[in-house]
This record gives sequence, structure tokens and C-alpha cells, in this order.
Amino acid sequence: MAHPNARLTPHGRALLANRIRSGWTISAAARAAGVSRQTGSKWWTRARQGELGDRSSRVRHQARQHPPDVVARLCRRRLETRHGPLPLAWATGLPASTVYAVLRRHGLARLDRLEPRPPVVRYERARPGELVHLDTKRLGRIGPGGGHRIHGRGREQDRHRGIGWDHIHVAVDDHSRLAYAEELGDESPATTVAFLDRTVAFFAQQGITVERVLTDNGTAYRSRLFIAACAERGIGRRRTRPYRPQTNGKAERFIRTLLGEWAYARPFMATAERQADLPEFLDFYNRVRPHWSLAGQPPISRAPVNNLMGQNS
Repeated sequence: MAHPNARLTPHGRALLANRIRSGWTISAAARAAGVSRQTGSKWWTRARQGELGDRSSRVRHQARQHPPDVVARLCRRRLETRHGPLPLAWATGLPASTVYAVLRRHGLARLDRLEPRPPVVRYERARPGELVHLDTKRLGRIGPGGGHRIHGRGREQDRHRGIGWDHIHVAVDDHSRLAYAEELGDESPATTVAFLDRTVAFFAQQGITVERVLTDNGTAYRSRLFIAACAERGIGRRRTRPYRPQTNGKAERFIRTLLGEWAYARPFMATAERQADLPEFLDFYNRVRPHWSLAGQPPISRAPVNNLMGQNS
């Protein structure tokens, strides 16, 4: 079947060939048919071969699959040496593109896929307060009149560059996912201990007693002041393994939610405006927002004091 926009149908091709047979030049016959001389020459050649119909678009030479032993040897060499497509191509005599295609087909193209990933261990404490995750995240301050999210990154708008950073301190209960957070000026031991006190008071209002906290190996959490504060309040301490942020994954995930749905959800004109908006978001997160790991229920649904009366509409 001819293309809808094709200049020549089988009838037009026959007409072009007949004109050339009657003495027309190829250029004149092609010009009369509204095609280029090259196209006219092509159809004149095919007419002499008795072909004026459309040819099949099927490939004439199908690539053959490599023998299984060659593929197995290539994959084994990749696992043993961790070499890339070029060294493997030199060693096997195959084109580098072929080696890469074989590795990709067998899931060996990326180095991080050569070793099996450790299984994801998901856990959940049996009761609220048994373990509370603590973490911090640095967040840039906003100068008067708004930051680059409002004005862009021009030279005039960079006049507030260097005004410093704030730190979001977060606390997430492992069982209920009930969360508390504050945007503070630093993450010093004294600031962290003061945040711990307010965190304990917040959970107490929900009928939750903080028994143990899980932190990373940050300076503030390793400080004598923080250790003494936990001991004085009867709170046990646990730390994550070095370079294993997944251990504190609930706090890490809550920080991502904070950044996406609060800190960067809309442009703020000043840091104080952003800070003032945080309690409202926390109330929404704890009382209204459905949580995936809680079968669509908000975190407050698992708190001993299940107060949904102040739920936002």
C-alpha cells in the first residue's frame, strides 16, 4: 500500500516508465511526475526489472543469536573481572556494541548490579514511643523579599547569598509515624537537647512516652550533653551503622516529605513565614494526610490519644 503522501502510485510509476520508453529523458519524465531525477531513475530501473509495486520492509538479513556458550563465557568473565565492554570485546573478539547489548540483556551492564542487593529489612516497633527516630536536615534561609524561587538566580536576586542556613530537626515515632519538627538556627548539642525536651512534651500530649531514640552519628547526638540529657530523662539511645542511612529510613523519608510538601511546596517571602507555616503542615500530616504504611490512615490513628476532632477539612 502506497504512503498517503506518496507522489507516485503504481499507475504513476508505469506512466513515468512509458514516457521514458517513448523518448522522454529521465529528468523530463521525473519533472512531469513531480519527483526528483533520482526517484525517476530508481523507478525506471525497477520498471526494466518488472517491479513497479511496493517492496516489503522486512529486513533481508536477520541478526543471528550468539551461541549460548559464547554468551555464558562472556557473562562469566564480566562477573569475574568486572571489565567493561571494551576489554571484554578485545578478549572475545566481538564488537564492543555486541558485548554491551549482551550484558544489558542479561542485567550485567551496570557494575552495581553485579552483586545481589541486600534484602530490604522492614520493621516496626510494637507500641508507640518504643523507638523515636531523630534526624536533622540543612535548609537555606530566605532573605527579605523572597529567594531565587521567586526572583530566579540573577545577580540582583543573589544579593542575599551567604545569609546562612537553618536546620530542620525532626522526630518520628516508629510505630505510629507521628511526627514533630522544628526549623532551628543550628544543630548544636544545646539546641538538639532543647528540641529533645519539646519532642518528649509533644509525644506526651498524645499519650506517648518516649522510651528510646535512634539517631545517626552526628556530632550533636554523640555529645556529652545529649548523652547526659537522655540518661537524665530515662531515654535509651541507639545509633545507626556508619554510612547506612537506611537504618534511620523513617526519619529520612519524613524529611523528604517535609521538603516536597512544605519547604518547597510554595514560594515563601521570608524564613519567618516558612517557619510559621510548619505547625500547620505538621497538624495536617499527623491528623489528615493518609500514610501508605498505615493503610491510608493518618499517624494520629495509632496514637493512644486518638484526637481527630481538630481534623482539617
